[in-house]
Amino acid sequence: MTLFYSRRGAGPPLVLLHGIGHHWRAWEPVLDRLAGHHDVIAVDLPGFGRSPVSGSFAGMPSLVEALASFFASLGLGRPHVAGNSLGGALALELAAAGHVASATALSPAGFATSGQLRYAVAVLTAHRLVARLPGPVVRTVLRSSRLRSVAFGMLLSRPGRISFERSLADTAALRDGVAFRAVARASRGYAFSGAPTVPVTVAWGTRDLILRYRQAAVARRGLPLARHVDLPGCGHVPMSDDPDLVADLILTTTGALPVSRDGL
Repeated sequence: MTLFYSRRGAGPPLVLLHGIGHHWRAWEPVLDRLAGHHDVIAVDLPGFGRSPVSGSFAGMPSLVEALASFFASLGLGRPHVAGNSLGGALALELAAAGHVASATALSPAGFATSGQLRYAVAVLTAHRLVARLPGPVVRTVLRSSRLRSVAFGMLLSRPGRISFERSLADTAALRDGVAFRAVARASRGYAFSGAPTVPVTVAWGTRDLILRYRQAAVARRGLPLARHVDLPGCGHVPMSDDPDLVADLILTTTGALPVSRDGL
């Protein structure tokens, strides 16, 4: 499968994986920092952004297979990966399958109870319904910094930082993500159960309102050998809330930066 991606920088390859209903631009706040150390490939997952949907989608295994094939098509070998939400779960699955050199998972799926997962999917589905309002209505709302903050307040702890142009692109990505429903259905009952042997960091925003912070404790029990880090004051998409913190976290996981005494 051919996937759309944006690429910049030089060095060991680092692939960035977004969450459900998002697109590669989720990583824009950290791309320049990461590209100073790595050949960074921010990809649109199958059925999101500008990537086509797989005709044989079968949940997490098919996404892992598609990404492994994508790595091979670009000659990446075993790249480093970082992912958020759905992308975080994929980063962990790729690590457990031996496809990557390291994995950074930001608020990853796979550690929620069934009720918590239903809640997360319901919130994101509601956002998608709002994104399908007539275009002029959406633009009017997003031009207002106050209304834009309300619209993105469940996803970001600092929604005032998102620009009109970026908010419009993110809203379009959520509206047009043709794999959204299939991925949401496949998420029912999903739980991460792998045991990666490569360096893994799991980080959680303490103000995550989608996959709530309490799930970090479940991840700690399930991945006792991983490095676990809190992201103070960050929401579900921490790359926007604290770009420098997230970039440093990823770069310490890949080994591009040393780990500081506070764990970052």
